[in-house]
Amino acid sequence: MSWRKEERRAERGYHHGNLKEALLQAALGLIAEKGAAGFTFADAARMAGVSPAAPYRHFRDRDELLSSIAQRGFEQFEALLTQAWDDGRPDTVSAFERVGKAYLAFARNEPAFYSAMFESGIPVDLNPTLMAASERAFAIIRAAAERLAAMAPPGMPRPPAMMMALHIWSMAHGVASLFSRGDAARRKLPMSPDELLEAEVLIYLRGLGFPTDRRPPATSAEPPPVPPEGPSGSAVPPGGPWGKPK
Repeated sequence: MSWRKEERRAERGYHHGNLKEALLQAALGLIAEKGAAGFTFADAARMAGVSPAAPYRHFRDRDELLSSIAQRGFEQFEALLTQAWDDGRPDTVSAFERVGKAYLAFARNEPAFYSAMFESGIPVDLNPTLMAASERAFAIIRAAAERLAAMAPPGMPRPPAMMMALHIWSMAHGVASLFSRGDAARRKLPMSPDELLEAEVLIYLRGLGFPTDRRPPATSAEPPPVPPEGPSGSAVPPGGPWGKPK
């Protein structure tokens, strides 16, 4: 590309009316193509069609650009999780399952945002605005965990909601990362991401003592079978869990 063509691209970038948004979209495209660590500040400027110095009008450096993308991602993530949770309606378990599916759907449908949020290495705690956005999203998972913790069976110690939320968040992130990294293409997995997350959560809850069998009780109108009588008229003892002995 000639210098004159590059100059014309830069002029269009300076005058398109929203340089900041153009840089954010350019960076998102680069993240989707190369990963959160695979591009430079100059690459984002080039993709947006502006000079290498132009991004400094809105962002201090590449990390600040990534932080802005991550913040926007967490805001969208929070909205999606809030809609899925719906304040626990119609019941806690169903709402919680929707939250898990929404988490995986966001990772699948917005991989560039997800990468900026969780894989860019941006120190979230050093950016108050980004930190607040991430905490609001996590608060949805914690609210669901608090409702789940309140369902602890009688006589069982109630698990800390924060501990449950962190475990569940970690499991969802692990499943999302497994499928987004292409492992599913390299090896055939026996279940979908939603099924894998559900299985992991069920195993975790079972380990805490929660009942996990959600099958409805049998409602057959037939009377229960009558045990056969022995020679003396007494009932024959059942054959145990493995059936009638031979």
